[in-house]
Formats: sequence, C-alpha cells, structure tokens
Amino acid sequence: MTRKKAINLIWLLFLMTGAIWIIRKHNQPVPYQKDSGMIFGTLYNISYQHPENLKADIENELKRFDGSLSPFNDTAIITRVNRNEPVVTDSLFTNVFRRSMQISAETGGAFDITVAPLVNAWGFGFKENAFPDSTVVDSLLQFTGWHKVRLTAEGKIEKDDPRLMLTCSAVAKGYAVDVIAGLLRRKGVGNFMVDIGGEVVVSGRNPSQERWRIGINKPVDDSLAVNQELQTVLHITNAAMATSGNYRNFYYKGGKKYAHTIDPRTGYPIQHEILSATVIARDCMSADAYATAFMVMGLQQTVAFAEAHPELEVYLIYATPEGRTAVYHTPGMSRYLEKG
Repeated sequence: MTRKKAINLIWLLFLMTGAIWIIRKHNQPVPYQKDSGMIFGTLYNISYQHPENLKADIENELKRFDGSLSPFNDTAIITRVNRNEPVVTDSLFTNVFRRSMQISAETGGAFDITVAPLVNAWGFGFKENAFPDSTVVDSLLQFTGWHKVRLTAEGKIEKDDPRLMLTCSAVAKGYAVDVIAGLLRRKGVGNFMVDIGGEVVVSGRNPSQERWRIGINKPVDDSLAVNQELQTVLHITNAAMATSGNYRNFYYKGGKKYAHTIDPRTGYPIQHEILSATVIARDCMSADAYATAFMVMGLQQTVAFAEAHPELEVYLIYATPEGRTAVYHTPGMSRYLEKG
C-alpha cells in the first residue's frame, strides 16, 4: 500500500468514526431538566426538555417578576404603589393590571385586585380578635372597587382614594407561569411543565411521551396542606390551568366557617356551594383570575358564564343541598379527563 493510499484510508476511517459519533449523538434523547425553588412565598417546579439546565435564566426572570409584583418584596412596584410612592410601572405590572381590569369588567366585579383591605380585615384582623363588623366592612368598601383605580398613559397608578390597595395574589402566580413558559419557548423548548403554587402551563409531552398529568385535589378541609388525595387527574398539553379553593385557607368563629375568598362586591367571605374551581385557558394569568372569580360567583353564575365563554374549560367541585359532593364540568373538559 502506498503512503498516499494509507493516508486516504486513515482519513476515511476518521470521517466514518466522526459520522458514527454524530449519528449516535443525534439519536440520543434530549434529557429533561428539573428545577425548583421559591417565589411569592410558594414553591415552583419546572420540568423541561433541553440539553442544558436553564435555572439561572429562570431565576433571573423570576427575580425581575419579584421586583414588580411580589407583596413580599418591600421595594417591589406593587408595594410602592400601595404606599402611594411615586413610581412608574413596568411591563409586567402593566400587563397584570390591564388584564385584571378586563376580567373585573367581564365578571361584574367578582374579580377585583383592590380587595386587599378587606382580605386583611377578615384574615389578619380575626387573628388579632378584631373580627370586622358591618360598620368596618362598609367603611372599607368606600375605597374598594376596580373602577376606583386607573393606569395612566405615563405608566402611573391613579387612585380615587389613597387608602386603596392592590393585591395581585389571585393573578400574579398565573402570570409568572406565563412569563417562564415564554422564556422556555424562546429557548426552543417544546416539551415543558411550569408549576408555580399549583398554577400550571404545559406544552408538548412529558418524559414518558404522554400528555402531562395534573391532579385536582379533593376539597377536604386541610389548613396544613397535608392531604394530597386527588379528586381526578387531567391529561393536558399546550394549555394553562389554575385551581382556586377554600379548603386550605379558612377559620371558624362561632361554629361558622369563614373562607379566605372575599366577595369584593359585598365585603364578606363567600358562603356558597362551590368548593373548588379549576379553569383551563390559553394563558395562566386568565385561568388564575377566572378561577378566583368563579369561587365568588357561585355555581349558577359560573355555569352561565362558562356557557357564554367557550374558550374556557371549567371543572367545579361543589356541595349539594344534601351535603354531598358533586362535580360540574364543561363538555370540552371531557377530553382532558381521558388518558392518551
């Protein structure tokens, strides 16, 4: 064999080895990454298929979100707004505020981010033995109401009363999920699940190459969150889901149960049959807000609203007059109740 032929053979073997390595590398499945942490005083869990771990990017995005809408951050925009400090809002705050106003209008005020003073009075006030009477509630209603606050073209908040306070606890987690889902999509991730405090966006398939399985808890009184018994499991993909319920945040006084969900229109904790409301929508911010609104609206109004909004799928667990637990769901929810 000549020297030239030997060199050509070596190159050919090198190229074949490289090609085999590339083919094997290409055929190897891309791993699923799993990240978790804390945001808004709750746990987040994120699973996504990507060759690299993106936790640093995820936490940078959550940090930006925390600085805008977290009530636990003393320098956050929402905290400064509530202290009536001069502050220009950012795009995160603006998006949440505008969508909240839209859903407040759609639900006749059942959803309202100005409910903070009432929530404080009923929740924290009771623990201090200052159970609010009708006079206190009526006084708080004077500066509660979504129509009493505006966002100016310059990005500033205007209030009819400086005592008015905002709380985005019923919508911010959902929007944070949307923000992280958007980050993953920009990174080219097609298969992922983002879960922040039970609000979820899923895309593509799970590691078993099936639709993602998301459970709905049974609405059993469980203030310590130790009961994880499931009512059902939804099999979903390419959708957002949020659940609201009164079975973990409540207290009793005089033998009567008071749930943490306050009706912004009356100023009192809700007292009706819905125990849990789950909503599937195109985005998690909307699903989160609608789930809260449905807890306020009650069964009859919610069913009518769902029938008028076919873009939403709704799953309600409620108590019958006989004291039994029953379920209502929109027809389209059936496809998520089936495995496959």
